[in-house]
Amino acid sequence: MPVVRVTIVRTREAQLHKALREIRNAIDRYKDYADRNLIRVEAGSEGYPPDLDTLVKGVLIGPGSDRKVRFLRRIPVDPMTGRAEWNLQSIQDDPDSTSWGGGNVFDVHSKSQGTALDGTRYADW
Repeated sequence: MPVVRVTIVRTREAQLHKALREIRNAIDRYKDYADRNLIRVEAGSEGYPPDLDTLVKGVLIGPGSDRKVRFLRRIPVDPMTGRAEWNLQSIQDDPDSTSWGGGNVFDVHSKSQGTALDGTRYADW
């Protein structure tokens, strides 16, 4: 029976890695569009999205355009918590901070307080 449990946890951990990679890639694509002046961004945002919803809803391409680009189809569910909620980190936040200062999304982490099979915390991934 323990082998089955370990297999289930490994599957969920692989899903968590995939979800984090998907969100982080979307953040990076948004930043790339902002750096190339393809989308309008707010001053002081450093070119990062204001929140995860912006990645899903999309932003207008270029001035005077009605064409939108979306970076995510949906916010992935965190397999460790079962919710599409993530701890967010802005570029202005202290690297060790566990609370989001708001304003822009630089990185995401799981809200799970659990420990992975390798001994690391999911929230640190």
